[in-house]
Amino acid sequence: MKILLLADEESKYYWDFFEKSKLDGIDLIISCGDLAPQYLSFLATFAKVPVLYIHGNHDYCYDETPPEGCICIDDDVYIHDGIRIMGLGGCMSYNYGPYQFTQDEMKKRAKKLKRKLKKAKGLDILIAHSPAYKLNDSEDLPHTGFEAFIDIMDEYKPKLFAHGHVHINYGRDFKRESYYNETKVINAFEKYIVEV
Repeated sequence: MKILLLADEESKYYWDFFEKSKLDGIDLIISCGDLAPQYLSFLATFAKVPVLYIHGNHDYCYDETPPEGCICIDDDVYIHDGIRIMGLGGCMSYNYGPYQFTQDEMKKRAKKLKRKLKKAKGLDILIAHSPAYKLNDSEDLPHTGFEAFIDIMDEYKPKLFAHGHVHINYGRDFKRESYYNETKVINAFEKYIVEV
């Protein structure tokens, strides 16, 4: 399955210079957050595949203008062609925004999904906005990763963990691809195509 991952910055390749053929061969589109709802709606209009999304820390506009034609998988387990996908959006709480959470709050959100994961008999892909704790995150509070994501990867060993939130232009040691045990970790900033 070929998945187009998106996060944080609308790709000019898929918006300003869009051609329908650029989506050929894509089996699924997933937003890891902080993208304009109009951008996701635009892609959903032309894509022949589902467009899934979770909330980034700046996606409070989705409450009034959700991405049309897209599927929110935040706090849910979604199954597409047998691939089990879990979504946990938001980032570390730094100014009490609606999509900001403490470490304990994220652990509680993950725990609430255990029944759905049991019913799905496991997990193939974890989708989040923030990175995992000490795995491609940063030491400043807003960009600190979540311990819950490490726990999920330890327990369920998904094939893929995709996140955004840490931008390529932040001047940090940006890592597009890495591994945590058997899990491939992708920073989906702007756009990235991965096969699962």
